[in-house]
Amino acid sequence: MSVFITFEGCEGCGKSTQSRLLKEYLEKSGQPFFYAREPGGTEISEKIRSIILDKDNGLMVDECEALLYAAARCQLIKEKILPSLDRGEIVILDRYIHSSFAYQAYARGLGYDFVASVNKFALDNCMPTVTVFMDVPPETAFARKGGIDGADRIELAGLEFHRKVYEGYLALKEKFPDTFVSFKADGNKYQTHEKIVEYLKQNNYIK
Repeated sequence: MSVFITFEGCEGCGKSTQSRLLKEYLEKSGQPFFYAREPGGTEISEKIRSIILDKDNGLMVDECEALLYAAARCQLIKEKILPSLDRGEIVILDRYIHSSFAYQAYARGLGYDFVASVNKFALDNCMPTVTVFMDVPPETAFARKGGIDGADRIELAGLEFHRKVYEGYLALKEKFPDTFVSFKADGNKYQTHEKIVEYLKQNNYIK
């Protein structure tokens, strides 16, 4: 059975670190996988990412932002994710559809139904097997990463926006109770990694 694992959370929560540590674990244990970040993972998707995050694109309207994320996701799914799953590989993504729900549906105020409809064509029913949510509030997350990245349009949206993102994730945890798993990341990164690996192994997602 193919397994699709996504990592979610606020900026600086540690999800990129944890997704990378899982990638390294799969490499060392000889388990076939595909790993990427979102938006990104393909040449076209990376170009869309640069448009989304460019701080000079401050006039971008929220609906355009949501559509660009969906476009980058569509390319990644068709070009990389579906072929990888068909080969029986474990797919690991640093962000996916739940980021669109948390950031655009909840924090931007576009609504869950709008974001779901925009992504219906992009997703092609390709939903994660399990989503690892790094449950770290934005105040703590930004402090951990040393503050806001002044070149990142999303990070520059302000603390109140990122509080709404976090609240959106908590709502998603209730909406997807069977696939959304929280980790507090209250130890060091290796202790958190061990907890994540143990959970994934117990549920037969990885070996």
